[in-house]
Amino acid sequence: MSVETDTAPVEGAEEREQQSLGTAAARNLTTTTKSEPQMQGISSRWLTRMLPWVDVPGGTYRVNRRLSYAVGDGRVTFVKTGARVRVIPAELAELPLLRGFSDGDTLGALAEQFVQREYEPGRLVVEADGPADHVFLIVHGKVEQVGTGPYGDETITGLLADGDTFGGEVLAGADGTWEFTARAATATTVLALPHTAYRAVAERYEGLRAHVERLGSAGHRPSNRSGEADIALSSGHVGEAELPGTFVDYEPGPREYELSVAQTVLRVHTRVADLYNRPMNQTQQQLRLTVQALRERQEYELVNNADFGLLHNADYDQRFSTHSGPPTPDDLDELLSRRRGTRFLFAHPRAISAFGRECNKRGIYFGGVELNGHHLPAWRGVPLLPCGKIPVGPDRTSSILALRTGEDDQGVIGLYQTGIPDEVEPGLNVRFMGIDEQAIISYLVSTYYSAAVLVPDALGILENVEVSRPSGS
Repeated sequence: MSVETDTAPVEGAEEREQQSLGTAAARNLTTTTKSEPQMQGISSRWLTRMLPWVDVPGGTYRVNRRLSYAVGDGRVTFVKTGARVRVIPAELAELPLLRGFSDGDTLGALAEQFVQREYEPGRLVVEADGPADHVFLIVHGKVEQVGTGPYGDETITGLLADGDTFGGEVLAGADGTWEFTARAATATTVLALPHTAYRAVAERYEGLRAHVERLGSAGHRPSNRSGEADIALSSGHVGEAELPGTFVDYEPGPREYELSVAQTVLRVHTRVADLYNRPMNQTQQQLRLTVQALRERQEYELVNNADFGLLHNADYDQRFSTHSGPPTPDDLDELLSRRRGTRFLFAHPRAISAFGRECNKRGIYFGGVELNGHHLPAWRGVPLLPCGKIPVGPDRTSSILALRTGEDDQGVIGLYQTGIPDEVEPGLNVRFMGIDEQAIISYLVSTYYSAAVLVPDALGILENVEVSRPSGS
């Protein structure tokens, strides 16, 4: 069986003789129009742009504060072996009455007395008005602090999560009662220290008992609600009342921020610099992209550096977790309520998207603001700015930062030094290092920077922000 095929030639398809110069040949006589080298790693860097930058001629910035008696609660770290969890002994010094205590043997003996407990969602850890006779360390999970509202209704007054503690004041004595109910919001693992177990250790270690008694008595010193040494004042008096004498005491050892540095050595071969500089200067283009990379690293360090990074410098009473996982309008309202004059919110773009989904579920539209010619999302009039340097962990959780900024407002500030040798941008310089035997030119490119939090409530963090999209949504 054969199939006939139409082999008739298509009209106009026959070969024709070329009548003009082709484009491929014509390109030999032209110059290609080129773009400057592009770089995908350049971000908006809103944090760097919005921080007020303060010149630090001496290379170090000292933050002087009023003397504070508040020891504050810290967060503790644990080690896990199978299903068993132990607290790292040195981390017990984060408890308010153990702050500054460094005897490793004593802390090790105390750490051995903690008992591991598991709570299902909804179970009570402690009950209001019950005897306060345990110290609790939250290993994993979320615990709601429940109080009574003005009309007798139940009110959630706080949320504790991994590493948080409560009941640390029990070490000073077990004759008090709980002022709140603690209830597991999720499956929760805690380590509990009975006061009787602490007392047994304290009887063996005199230094521990003396340390706790000394810090416990410090809590009776006159102080304001921020824990600062009180300033004695008199008001409402008449006649010749005797006025109190006072003075403002300062912290004896204020924190100092030294400028950090990000550096690299840029290398350019002399043959490239001599022969291939038109229409674009090769050295300038190399330098432009190198500076962009340094600025990206600078912003990353401002967020994540273990010494001065914002994620590591927020006070523990300025950190709290989301109530349900994703960031909700309620969570951001609480974040804003923790400080006066919040100027900016910074979040990973995925966290902003997650917040948008929560608003959509409630039928809420979170508006926008104009900032430097850009229309940006905002909540309660506070710009919600993207910052990809805020990490998203393997458990798909991130953080949202709230900042009050500026020296005049006792906020968060950036630090740099201007007028440095061979400066090309504020706080950034390029220094010629010479030409080696391989005819390679070297330039040292450096940028100097840091950040400072002037008072604790200038910076707040919403933690454990789930950014993944729920299944089925």
